[in-house]
Amino acid sequence: MSEEAETYQVDIRLPEEMASITEARRLAREALRACGFQGRHDDVLLVVSELVTNALVHGDGPPTLRVRGSASHVRVEVGDAGDRLPEAREPGPASGWGLHVVGLLCTGWGISPGDGGKVVWCELAARLAPVRTGPAQT
Repeated sequence: MSEEAETYQVDIRLPEEMASITEARRLAREALRACGFQGRHDDVLLVVSELVTNALVHGDGPPTLRVRGSASHVRVEVGDAGDRLPEAREPGPASGWGLHVVGLLCTGWGISPGDGGKVVWCELAARLAPVRTGPAQT
């Protein structure tokens, strides 16, 4: 990650219910505003939805959500107590879009051991346009 100051903006255990997806998005939205992330907030919120959904549907126990960010970079981590690793499937209406979406939107993602389970993490970078300081050249 960059040398910018980064702090954990969200670190919470969510209830083991589908309504946690909406709550996770709300918490992530607040974190993005608080850290001043200059990237696409909708991309981060979509990734949060996918990872929390996967933890609820395929994982074990209540999921945890952790979001750490700065103006240029965000890391999202979703953990659960299961040891079954996520599987990339052919994306589509029957199997969902989950990890395919994560792979397309993120600069990187992976799976790490967590406290009594696993953590699926991903990182997103703001794609900032270069600043021009002089007259435009043709």
